[in-house]
Amino acid sequence: MELASAVVLVTGANRGLGHALVEAFLQAGAAKVYAGARDPATVTATGAIPVALDITSPDTITRAAQACGDVNVVVNNAGIARRTFSLKADTLADMRAEMDTNYWGPLSMAQAFAPVLARNGGGALVNILSVLSWLSVPGTAGYSASKAAMWSMTNGLRNDLAAQGTQVVGLHVGYMDTDMTAGVDAPKASPAEVAQQVVDALRNGRREILADALSQQVKAGLSAPEAVYLHPAGEA
Repeated sequence: MELASAVVLVTGANRGLGHALVEAFLQAGAAKVYAGARDPATVTATGAIPVALDITSPDTITRAAQACGDVNVVVNNAGIARRTFSLKADTLADMRAEMDTNYWGPLSMAQAFAPVLARNGGGALVNILSVLSWLSVPGTAGYSASKAAMWSMTNGLRNDLAAQGTQVVGLHVGYMDTDMTAGVDAPKASPAEVAQQVVDALRNGRREILADALSQQVKAGLSAPEAVYLHPAGEA
């Protein structure tokens, strides 16, 4: 698609990858970029239009869809990660919060903005996923489950939005150099480089982005005789 005339909405746009996405779309020449955040005052990208948006709140999603009626690109970037384990009862609330933000929120956004995209020629919907859509490591039980659900939802939306000509893109990435991974000692992708891959995918009509070597390796390992997700972390 042509980004020079695009009107873009990015959720979770006040920091990390969301901030980088806003800047990448502005640099690509987008006509307008709405930057969604719970507190619009925290949006710092010069040239962006701050929008009050909490993707776990149906009312703010409805108001955003009304206020941003000229949008033809929606990027579901907002997400959370808590340290959760499947068998610990005291993490159930955190796991529910992850599902609310990482699955139900993006799905609600898609439902609210699908008619907007249709009116504006189809456009595109981008879902920011994770390498943990495909496997889990200790402490990510809830996050991995929510991102796996979001991946499946992305594939379903690709079917459901095909008739209106909406390009649906799923992005998988491992560790990025953001606040979410501040305590992780591992190679990390640059948010600016990942954001540029989103811009390039939209321009080239791509439907999936494997943004770093880790996501590429894990995707390839899904079809191995002993698939990567069968091995607990640290097991040879």
